[in-house]
Amino acid sequence: MADPSSYRPKPGQIPDSPGVYKFRDEHGRVIYVGKAKSLRQRLSSYFQDLAGLHPRTRTMVTTAASVEWTVVSTEVEALQLEYSWIKEFDPRFNVKYRDDKSYPSLAVTMGEEFPRVQVMRGPKKKGVRYFGPYAHAWAIRETVDLMLRVFPVRTCSSGVFKRSAQIGRPCLLGYIGKCSAPCVGRVTPEEHRELADDFCDFMAGRTGTYLRRLEQRMHEAAEEMEYEKAARLRDDLEALRRAMEKNAVVLADATDADLIAVAEDELEAAVQIFHVRGGRVRGQRGWVTDKVEAVDTAGLVEHALQQLYGEEKGDSVPKEVLVPALPDPALPVTQWLTERRGARVDLRIPQRGDKKDLMATVQRNAGQALALHKTKRASDLTTRSRALEEIAEALGLDTAPLRVECFDISHLQGQDVVASMVVFEDGLARKSEYRRFQIKSFAGQDDVRSMHEVIGRRFRRYLAEKQKTGEWEERPEGAAEGAPEDAIEGFTGGAVPAEGREDDGRPKRFAYPPQLVVVDGGRPQVAAAKRALDELGIEDVAVCGLAKRLEEVWLPDEEDPVVLPRTSEGLYLLQRVRDEAHRFAISYQRSKRARTLKAGPLDAVAGLGDTRKRALIKHFGSVKRLRAATIEQICETPGIGRKTAETIVAALAASAPAPAVNTATGEIMDGAEE
Repeated sequence: MADPSSYRPKPGQIPDSPGVYKFRDEHGRVIYVGKAKSLRQRLSSYFQDLAGLHPRTRTMVTTAASVEWTVVSTEVEALQLEYSWIKEFDPRFNVKYRDDKSYPSLAVTMGEEFPRVQVMRGPKKKGVRYFGPYAHAWAIRETVDLMLRVFPVRTCSSGVFKRSAQIGRPCLLGYIGKCSAPCVGRVTPEEHRELADDFCDFMAGRTGTYLRRLEQRMHEAAEEMEYEKAARLRDDLEALRRAMEKNAVVLADATDADLIAVAEDELEAAVQIFHVRGGRVRGQRGWVTDKVEAVDTAGLVEHALQQLYGEEKGDSVPKEVLVPALPDPALPVTQWLTERRGARVDLRIPQRGDKKDLMATVQRNAGQALALHKTKRASDLTTRSRALEEIAEALGLDTAPLRVECFDISHLQGQDVVASMVVFEDGLARKSEYRRFQIKSFAGQDDVRSMHEVIGRRFRRYLAEKQKTGEWEERPEGAAEGAPEDAIEGFTGGAVPAEGREDDGRPKRFAYPPQLVVVDGGRPQVAAAKRALDELGIEDVAVCGLAKRLEEVWLPDEEDPVVLPRTSEGLYLLQRVRDEAHRFAISYQRSKRARTLKAGPLDAVAGLGDTRKRALIKHFGSVKRLRAATIEQICETPGIGRKTAETIVAALAASAPAPAVNTATGEIMDGAEE
């Protein structure tokens, strides 16, 4: 626990102007980001008597080891910079809303030659019009199914569309009248785009004019005694009205507004948002957060607005935003929303009428969401806490290990040896911290040496970055490929220079030490990990190993393992950590194996695809053994005939490396092929 007075700025150092500030812990990690109209007044409030601070604020300032700030010109700039930093650094003491589900939207791909109607999730794409989000995908599909009768827009995938165009026959929807079949030329691209525009206009709320026009056409057809046409238009009207009934009319026509409600207690808060477009509820979202900082309802509303509109622009920001409490001050937030939309946005609290009644409905939804979340979360949170306490007690740790790192080694008969590092914080996986390693100092099935190398490399990086002398940053799981894998020691992707990283405040990925290191293995692997830590002089990191056979927990320098009960939550958490490390290592090893196959001598065999290559390697175990096999033995592999086997033998013989010769004796050296 740090003393806030040890890093308190000197009097007069803090400017009396708007700005954004960051608190960092002893490892340089940003733990809190805030903004202020006056940096001097706000920061001074953190360095008063600890007894007078809110418990969460007290925890934050005693966890921090330094504070820094950036001066801006206006409060709007401060709001924008605060949002950018929260998104970049993910501070642990800031309010972070978590979507309680992945919400689908109805999307129309207007950027394509023949726009397609479909259900989409995830980030928004350019050239696509979105409606929603909706609570359920099936609700979107039911609405679209009703509207396709009137607006027969394409809904098929690109593959189905191309296939129908090639064979000259539409899919089933084209035959039953729910698609205009542009794939076979029944309509021109211009006519199909007009259908898509009408569909979008109707979904955007401009329904009255279209319904009146359709009804007029129905009466005209009846007067001209075209009864079949009139009946079809009547059915179209009924289908559209049924689709409209799925979104109740709640506000005056053409009203575009988002209604935000908050339900909270001392520890958590739930936010519910209703999206009203054209006077109808077009979508709903819900977030839940832990109140890790001292924040009131107005502060929660401000954070929700940042989360909701931080990436939105244009019409995605509505004309009106109704909230239960206004941020303090409200003017900068209103100006920020206006800039996002490009037109005036009204941010206010509804006082009377239909909007106040609808806000009460949103508030009830928020209360129910919070109650449901607490019901689901209570056992999970309690279980994780109990698991960490059991691990601490079993291993003799002073405190619960809030950050656990697990390492695993993977290879295929000594080839392509790799290692994985997975990170669990507070009992939950933190995949952005995962790392992958290549073992290049030697080859073979020596997991103990591999474990010693990986632990040493990981903590050497920690010590280097702690001293701010590291020059490279490893790529997390899922990052884009980059430079060759041997760019630096232990590197598994694109080499990213860290020059300037410290200046912009982004700490290194290996700068955070764990409280516990778990290795996949027994006593030898644990001893190797402990030896690596001892060689680096690291004494404040505990080590244990989890052996698969009997799920025994091994500790360094102990003759006998620790046996946790099978029903122990601590054992279950260790198993999950170990299994995740094993999964991550296996996936990396398989990807390397696939690249090895593509670059191997089997590529020279004409007509031999990836499936049969994998079958050959699986059957023989290595190219070396395959090269030594006879034609009859190769034919035993599933999918390999005699002619193919003869081709394989000839190709491998042509690509065989020349044997190494002892220059002194003239004899061929054994094992030269390895």
